[in-house]
Amino acid sequence: MQKVSVAQFADYMRLTSLTPDIDMADRWITKSEVNRPGLELTGFFDCFAKERVQVIGKVEATYMDQLPKEAAVLRFQQLLDQDIPCMVLCRGYQLMDRGHEMARERGIPIFSTKRSTSDFLSEAIHYLSGELAPSITIHGVLVDIYGEGILIMGESGIGKSEAALELIRRGHRLVTDDVVEIRRLSNNSLVGRSPEITRYFIELRGIGIIDVKSLFGVEAVKEKQAIDLVIKLENWEKAHEYDRLGLEEEYTEILGTKIVYHSIPIRPGRNLAVICETAAVNHRQKKMGYNAAQELYRRVQYNLDNSRASEPWQDE
Repeated sequence: MQKVSVAQFADYMRLTSLTPDIDMADRWITKSEVNRPGLELTGFFDCFAKERVQVIGKVEATYMDQLPKEAAVLRFQQLLDQDIPCMVLCRGYQLMDRGHEMARERGIPIFSTKRSTSDFLSEAIHYLSGELAPSITIHGVLVDIYGEGILIMGESGIGKSEAALELIRRGHRLVTDDVVEIRRLSNNSLVGRSPEITRYFIELRGIGIIDVKSLFGVEAVKEKQAIDLVIKLENWEKAHEYDRLGLEEEYTEILGTKIVYHSIPIRPGRNLAVICETAAVNHRQKKMGYNAAQELYRRVQYNLDNSRASEPWQDE
């Protein structure tokens, strides 16, 4: 199960801790949704989403201020008793009297931010959705070619890293080499990135490890990229029939999402970088509504129809 530490979440969201003495080592967030406790502050805890980050905004804070002090303390205590991951007070609101004591007794971290509630919710959901999305790790190379995310796959030693290096020299950007972490952000969106330990490194047999960011500059690398096309490099087999027209798209499935897939046969003398570059441009052109294979087919059919129409009738 994917999870994000409360400390990591607080650091990314730039939150101010109101309970700095509470140990957050074992506090984890497992849900990408966040919750604004409305009915819960009235005492109704049926179906309470206690696994979510709890956010107190202007409405909740105003309601608590209007309650008698004893009732407000009771509601706050009941909320903390649910073992929530953490609580965030928006718009710079501070803890009520005894709030710090109750949080410390239960080990619940509480944070504050000066941001508006809607602004905080939007960024928090976006961040958690990315971090907690279903993920998989595969062997391959991910590059950004003209804005298209191209995932290059194939057997070890077939030339994926060499193709990526040539693409970088041609002005494109490396996302990751050898290991690709893929997350499904939605039913039709896959995003790949590199493990932190190998980020921006490429392994070239006979040379070793090179640092792309240091050698080619920051414009040659990218932290993450949506995957638009999968290219699989494979050794040429004379007996195998390869698609030469491309009238029908082939797809592969990753994390339940279909991605356009090309199988590219490898022979000595073929320029892999140019092939990948052309595949990326052609894929973008198809997304814009133009398919060269279909246009060729249309022209052939048109010429055939005209030829038949111009043939003179002959009597038997």
